[in-house]
This record gives sequence, structure tokens and C-alpha cells, in this order.
Amino acid sequence: MMHQTLASFRRDPDAVAGRRIERALLRRVLRLTRPYRAALAGFAATVVAGAVIGVVPALLFRRLLDVAVPQRDEGMVVVLAAGAVGVALANAGLGLAQRWFSATIGEGLIYDLRVALFDHIQRLPLAFFGRTQTGALMSRMNNDVIGAQQAVTNTLGTVAANIVTLTVTLAVMLGLEWRLTLLTLAVLPAFVIPARRIGRRLQHATREGFALNAEMNNTIAERFGVAGALVVKLFGDPDAERDGFARRARRVADIGVLSAMYSRMLFVALGLVAAVGTAVVYYLGGRFVISGQLTIGTVAAFVIYVGQIYQPLTQLTNARVDVMTALVSFERVFELLDFPPAITERPGAIDLVDVRGHVELDHVWFRHPPPSTTSLPSLQEQAPSGTDDEPSAWVLRDVSLRVAPGELVALVGPSGAGKTTTAMLVPRIVEATRGAVRIDGHDVRDLTLRSLRAAIGVVMQDPHLFHDTIRANLRYARPEATDTEIEEACRAAQIHDLIASLPDGYDTVVGERGHRLSGGEKQRLAIARVLLRRPAVVILDEATSHLDSESEAAIQRALAHALAGRAALVIAHRLSTIVAADRIVVLDEGRVVETGRHAELLARGGLYADLYRTQARRAELDATRETA
Repeated sequence: MMHQTLASFRRDPDAVAGRRIERALLRRVLRLTRPYRAALAGFAATVVAGAVIGVVPALLFRRLLDVAVPQRDEGMVVVLAAGAVGVALANAGLGLAQRWFSATIGEGLIYDLRVALFDHIQRLPLAFFGRTQTGALMSRMNNDVIGAQQAVTNTLGTVAANIVTLTVTLAVMLGLEWRLTLLTLAVLPAFVIPARRIGRRLQHATREGFALNAEMNNTIAERFGVAGALVVKLFGDPDAERDGFARRARRVADIGVLSAMYSRMLFVALGLVAAVGTAVVYYLGGRFVISGQLTIGTVAAFVIYVGQIYQPLTQLTNARVDVMTALVSFERVFELLDFPPAITERPGAIDLVDVRGHVELDHVWFRHPPPSTTSLPSLQEQAPSGTDDEPSAWVLRDVSLRVAPGELVALVGPSGAGKTTTAMLVPRIVEATRGAVRIDGHDVRDLTLRSLRAAIGVVMQDPHLFHDTIRANLRYARPEATDTEIEEACRAAQIHDLIASLPDGYDTVVGERGHRLSGGEKQRLAIARVLLRRPAVVILDEATSHLDSESEAAIQRALAHALAGRAALVIAHRLSTIVAADRIVVLDEGRVVETGRHAELLARGGLYADLYRTQARRAELDATRETA
């Protein structure tokens, strides 16, 4: 258990300075362990039984020296020897049982917390992920969850075991000889005072090592991702990168040596205190035996008990820091679990069934809520400023829009006009601040999120693919889809022939974020994914932006067939792609400023006409340059 003593000195008291153990937090932790009450009772029983059995060997030894040997009672010697074997077997059995109970509780807690966090985080608003560091979120999901588990099974369990062991052992020692017991305890400050000084240095060194390791991990994550590796190769200096990494690694190595020496000093100090305590027992115990006040067996038992009490006593001197540090992990987990999702289902929300696809935005206003309500400061790189308590300026202002089944409506306008925000109101990725968004006459806030989003298919400008096979990425949209249906969707999206030409076909792994595919290929896969879902409403955010002219024409034909009978909302940056739209809605600074067909809007000579002519001139210039 020496490593547990050293681990307690590695705790950082500065992190919990001035803090108190909150009863509300403890009660919540206890509620979390309710499903494991039987295992906790078993763990406690094994701890008490282990402490009781732990004092037996010294008593057997005392009996051997004081009775069996002087009386030359060989039968008693056999009984005592058998008793020692029995105690060893009992200790082994209790150790296994204690470990089983501990593992059951610990792994169960990790499972419960991880599943609860994963489920909660995926329901948080998109703004949460925009402001949150992914590394910090992963640390909360992994390190803090494991820290919370260790708080129950290691820290709190060790503290409880130390208290029980000390209580039982000291009770037996006081019963044997109270004066000798107090004298053996008197030398403990000689260890605690210098150990605390060494412990502080060990804590600071450990903290610096953790920080440097985090920096190295961040460097590795940034440089060894596909995009980061490309930037390094194009603009970086491999030697400079190596030297910068080497400096941190060298310091980590130096800290490792320093920590090893501090740890050894603590080990030596504890050994010296135990030796001093043993010397006290030898000296005073020997004098008491000579004067007839004690038996030699009692002195021998004390020698054993001295070795058993110093380590738990040392650990308990740092118990508050250990417990507080462990509970901090629970606080960090609970902080994330308690963070409310901005978009939730109303009580009694209904499923959207028999979807026809009538979409309506009725006098919608929208602005982003205060950042303090959409993200946690502890998960951000920088602490939020006071302005984070204020909502944003209005992004949409009194927008009204209707899209009927089979109708293709295009949203156009300058950058920042509110096009994507308007589209994201339909699947409730963002929530209208005022007004209402309806599908088939139902306010989207009255619908279950699962049924609402199942009725909507979205192709983003930069589609995301998981690090998995093409088949798995497509089937993510509709898990029950057959291979034949997957192939039909890919044919409609003009991507089947390419997939069939790959060595592994539909079982080809696309790589992280689909990096093994071109931008156009990823977009066609995203279109196939939407076609496979068979939604009643389709949202396209410049879904053909990465395609060449030939592929774009093929996709446009496929989309025209696939969108038949469906409501389609298209966000267009290249106006040439939506000239055949049933209706074009022009947004500017969050307002609808024009509505009509392509020819009508050109004839009006308004904002749409200006945008279209500007793009047309730019296209002519680009064509001239290519020809030159």
C-alpha cells in the first residue's frame, strides 16, 4: 500500500484550498451509488472483517511466545500454526471478495456516468459544441468519470479502510499496554512534518508534469490529424517541430526523475519512522519485560502492530485533501450533467406521422441566446466575458415563408443574411425566439424531436462522414436499409460507379472525416444518405458546390427526380444553380426583401439582380482567365 501513500501526497492541496466538503454533493454521490447498495454493504463487511483478521496474527504470535513455547505444548503449536494458515486463507478470500465488490461498484459507476454523459451531451444545442473545446469535453468524459469512480472505490474506500484498521488495531494495542501505544504514536509528527514539505514539492512537480503532458498531447492531436499533418508538411519545419516537442519531453523526463527521488525520500522517511517506533517498542518493551510488567509475547505483538499503524495514520493526515480532490471529479461530472439543453421536448409532445411536408415559418424572429446559457465556461479555452450574458443581435427579423410538398424554394442573399439559420429552424437545430415554425400545421415545438428529424433530410455544404465504411455511413441515416436500397440511392446520387470501382466497394473505409474522398464525392455520398432516408422535407445547403460541371448536371437531374413530391428548401450561394426554382426568397440582414421566380426578380432590378449579375461577371472573368 506504499504507492497509495505516495499517491496521496501527489494530490494538489492548492486545487481544493478553502473548499469544504458539501453535504449536498455527498448526498448526490450516495444517491448515485444506490444501485450498488448490496455491493457497498459487502465491501464494508469485507473491510471490517479484514481489519479484525489483521490483528489476529500478532495475537497468535503472542500466544506462541507466552504460552505454547514456555509450556512446551506441541499441540498448541500445531493449533497456532494452523490458525496462522487459516488467517492467511481468510485474508486471501476477503481480499478477493473486496476486490470483486470494488470492481463491481467502480465499473458500474463508470458505465452509468459515461452513458448518462453521452446521452446528455448529444442532446445539447449546436452552439454548445461551437464554443466547447473537444479535448476538454473528452477529458470530462474520460478522466473525470474515472476520477469519480476512483473517489468511491479507491479514495473513500481507502479512507474508510484506514479508519477501521486503525480503530481495531489501536483498540487491541491499548488493551494490551496503553503506555507503549501512546509512545509509539508520539513519533508520528517526526514523519508528517517533513513529509508534508516533500509532498508539496512532489505535488508541484506532478502538476507541472501533467501540464506538459497535456501540451504534448495537444501537439500530437493537432499535428497528426490529416489536416494538421498537411499544414506541417506545407508550411512547417520538421526539425523545429521535433525540437519543440523534445524540450517538453526532456522536462517531463527531468520531472520524472525528480518525482522518483521525492517518492523514494517519502518511502525512506516512512521506513525511518517505523524503525524509530519499533526501537521504542524494543527499548521500553524490553524494560517492561525485564521488570515483569509485560510478557515477551506482548512486546512481539507490538512490534507487528507498529508496522501496521504508521502507514494508515500517514494517509489519514492527508485524507481531507484526498477526499476533496476526488469529489472535484464528481463536481465536474455533475456540472455537465446539470447543464440544461436549450432545446427540449414539451411534456406530451406528439409524433409527426403521415408526413406530407408542408413547411411554414410564421413571423419568425431569431437571435442567439446568451453564450452563458449555451456553454460551460470550464469547457472553454477562455473564460467568458461579462457580455456573454447578453443575447446576440437579431439574426432573423419577422421572416414568413411557406414551402408546399413538391415545391423547391431557394434561399439566397449576401453572406450573413440568415439563410442557414432559416433552414435550421425547421429541424429545430435552433429555436425560434418569436413566431412559429410548423410542419403540416403542427408547431415543431409540439413534436417529438425523433419524429421531426426523421421527416427531414439535410445535405450540408461540407458533409461529415464518420471513420467507417461507406455502407455504414449510408446506413447511419436508415439502419434497416437493405443493400439493394443503398445501391439504388447511390445510383440516384451518381456515386455508385465510383464505389463499385474501389477494391473494397461499399466496405471501403472513408477515413477520418472522409479524407480519402474528394469534396465532390463526399457531397454525392451525403446526397445518397438523404435519398436513403426518404424524408418528406429536404434541405440542401449548396449541395453541389464541390462538383464539376458534368457531375453537377447529373446530380441536378438526380435531385429533380428524388425531390419530386417533397418540400425542398435550398440554400444557394451560386445563383446559377437555382434559376429553375419554383420560388426564390431573398434575405438581407435577416429580413425577406424579395420573393419570386428567377426571371421576375431579374426584371425588378433589386438585390437579387445585383447579386446575379455580379456572379455572372465573375464567372465570365474566370472563364477568360482559364482560356488565356
